[in-house]
Amino acid sequence: MSERDIVQVRIGGALVGIVGLTAIMTGLAADGKDRTAEEMQEELLRRVGEGNYIPRKARTKYGDALLREFRKFRGEEVEEDAAPGVCIQILGPGCARCWQLERDVRDVMAELDLAGELVHVDDLREIARSGVLGAPALIVNGRVLAVGTVPSKSDIRKWLTQMEKEDT
Repeated sequence: MSERDIVQVRIGGALVGIVGLTAIMTGLAADGKDRTAEEMQEELLRRVGEGNYIPRKARTKYGDALLREFRKFRGEEVEEDAAPGVCIQILGPGCARCWQLERDVRDVMAELDLAGELVHVDDLREIARSGVLGAPALIVNGRVLAVGTVPSKSDIRKWLTQMEKEDT
């Protein structure tokens, strides 16, 4: 991966793209073995801040999120930062069917007045990391619900209603 890769990190309930995070983590994994968590967090903030904007008011949230991601990078068990409402991902390179699925999901979310996050992942490396082998794909709260097809709005409505009930 290049130094300019963008990795999405959940910070305070929102997904934020961080440029060069993989290279930063690789470097820190090699030379940061004897640092405390606080020292590691400060170093992550310093290195990430060199190529990314970190709002002063959100510095603590960024530090917590970056340390969590670094621990995941090292293979440690971590507790994820929860997304508001349901978390929906559309995986697909940007074909007409992918965009149709995104529009249908957005329409159903609006009909249901459903709070949540809708992300269309079109980067092929990110799609490959998910392990899903078809497009478009619909993932809700980490569950793969459809692959290689655009489900009907009634199916989407049923799934989202079910997921919302499970969250409450």
